[in-house]
Amino acid sequence: MRGATIAIAAAAALLLSACSAGEERDVITVSAAASLTDAFTEIGDAYMAAHPDTEVRFNFAGSSTLAEQINAGAPVDAFAAASPATMQVAVESESVGTPRVFARNSMSIAVPDGNPAGISSLEDLARPDVTVIVCNPAVPCGAGAALVFENSDEDVTPASLEPDVRAVLTKIVADEADAGLVYRTDVTAAGASVEGIAIPDDVNVTNDYLIAVAPDAPASAVDFVDFVSSPDGQQVLASWGFLTP
Repeated sequence: MRGATIAIAAAAALLLSACSAGEERDVITVSAAASLTDAFTEIGDAYMAAHPDTEVRFNFAGSSTLAEQINAGAPVDAFAAASPATMQVAVESESVGTPRVFARNSMSIAVPDGNPAGISSLEDLARPDVTVIVCNPAVPCGAGAALVFENSDEDVTPASLEPDVRAVLTKIVADEADAGLVYRTDVTAAGASVEGIAIPDDVNVTNDYLIAVAPDAPASAVDFVDFVSSPDGQQVLASWGFLTP
């Protein structure tokens, strides 16, 4: 009789263990600017390692595209934008709450490995034999590029306007253009695939990156946003070239 009791208890424990293992994890969806792809992927991995009961899913795209998606009803628990203007679009529609600045970034010229067109400055981008690509002005990296050209008085006509900064970077890596304006962090992310050419501080543009939580987001989303701003999150951002807020 005792053996049967032990067997039943063992079976019950096994069943409880199986149920516990099969429990669904808390899932949070984070929409983030394309330029945050590498840093946020690493931050998400670190967060999930520390919180095994939570899964972080990312949606990376241009900030203006993400704001439009969120306002149209796309599911989101936290939104990280590459500029205050794009964040404000989501704030004004009450899709997210009060944002906080968590990082900063500035622009850089990116050229293919080996710099075949011999680009050395912004002035070279105005040469008629140079093919330049930038982001669409609707997204922060495009607005930043336009302001850099305005500040430097350089008359540059882009060959194409890309949907986000990673699209620009992809074409530069593939040697489909002579130069592109991206964020300095994208040059870091590309490694040896591209070369970065600094833009003088007096004409460069610095963007504030903001993050906010949706009104009905779970507590884990708030916790993730806090993690982004924590020393651990800031260390990851700095390793990818982001500036402190």
